[in-house]
Amino acid sequence: MIRAGVRAILAAGGGIEVVAEAGDGREAVSLAQAHRPDVALLDVRMPRLDGLAAGEEIVRTVPGTAVAMLTTFSEDAYVARALGGGATGFLLKSGDPHELIAGVRAVAGGAAFLSPKVARHVIDGFGARRMGRGVEARARVEALTPRERQVLGLVGAGLSNPEIAARLHLVEGTVKAYVSAVLDRLGVKNRVRAAIVAYEAGLVPDPD
Repeated sequence: MIRAGVRAILAAGGGIEVVAEAGDGREAVSLAQAHRPDVALLDVRMPRLDGLAAGEEIVRTVPGTAVAMLTTFSEDAYVARALGGGATGFLLKSGDPHELIAGVRAVAGGAAFLSPKVARHVIDGFGARRMGRGVEARARVEALTPRERQVLGLVGAGLSNPEIAARLHLVEGTVKAYVSAVLDRLGVKNRVRAAIVAYEAGLVPDPD
């Protein structure tokens, strides 16, 4: 029933094709390896292999597939493990259907997407440690060039590579190279971790 509901929501969004459905985590990994979709949308709680472990396996074995987690929970342990395992999206089942569509499109485009409630939870969790982490983050970004810091700030603002390219008047391939260099220099695995560093270092620009 849940899968049918998610499929209906995604179909209503237009431009999104569901290529496969899995009844458990192991099947999800196998189908992701077979179909290599742009996005694997995984429930945190699934039989045989939970969504968190399945997501980690998909990130490891199907690098071209972005992973987004779907859950009714927003505890620190779930969020931290999902993001630490390489997921770039974390969505709540209780969220607006438009949020689900936006989240899938965002991660498919190379951006990170957190449900607003999850984002608030993450920000609150970092609040108590923000000052010390801010000093550390600013030290880390010192190794970046001015352009790399600019790109990092836009990653932190949630922009995809095409959006960053348009903002900075660069070709998309150049932006992709900058993002890869930033991740490598910061020693982080994905855009979500880079975005956290950008926030802590004060690099995220104010919304236009």
